Amino acid sequence: MPMEDVITLGRRTLEAALIVGAPVLVITTVISLVINIAQVLTSVQETTVATVPRLATAAIAALLLMPWMLRKLVTFTIQLFSDFRPYMH
Repeated sequence: MPMEDVITLGRRTLEAALIVGAPVLVITTVISLVINIAQVLTSVQETTVATVPRLATAAIAALLLMPWMLRKLVTFTIQLFSDFRPYMH
């Protein structure tokens, strides 16, 4: 397989991973910032107060976005396998 094909395949794979993972990361980051600001304002430094909402937010975001994420991954996989001839050389 030519090096250009390997680079293109790797780039497309990383783009798909970024598109699928970015919404959950952005939502979790925003919630983390809100929690950190609340902790600074209230001087509550309990680790449970910070960890549980972050984990819950990530889980809820992943569950709510799961159908969209699966559609994106299925589309990527179908596009990859629909023209597999260039990768056989």
